[in-house]
Amino acid sequence: MAGHPIEGLMTTIMTNLKDMVNVNAVVGDPVDTPDGNVIIPVSRVTFGFAAGGGEYLSNGGTEESAGEGVQLPFGGGSGAGVTVNPVAFLVVGHGSVRLLTIDAGGLLDRLIDVAPSLISQLQGAVSGERRGREARAGAGVDRGGE
Repeated sequence: MAGHPIEGLMTTIMTNLKDMVNVNAVVGDPVDTPDGNVIIPVSRVTFGFAAGGGEYLSNGGTEESAGEGVQLPFGGGSGAGVTVNPVAFLVVGHGSVRLLTIDAGGLLDRLIDVAPSLISQLQGAVSGERRGREARAGAGVDRGGE
């Protein structure tokens, strides 16, 4: 059935949802900080909608009782919901990119972010200790168990 009222209802809903939910709702506008970093908010956007309707006779009759070719009144409704939840901030600056998460599962993400620098520091400490032992051994210094 071309041009049915439900088609107009659905078109209106989809147009309004498209205007409400855009890419800037997911990845927000960048914010420049005084120290030279750029912070970009990242959000989780969920939305849903429902629409429905029907054609009704005011006296409770059926389409058959109304007769052939009779336009029945249309009654319809729709609803939509949109939620935007911030989940992280992308921090870009000083030669690095960091993802700072907000949710409770962020601890694991933070450990993954910190792991490379932690490993570098440990390697530096181990190699520094090894060089110190070699220098003491070359000088003939015995520290008794070091």
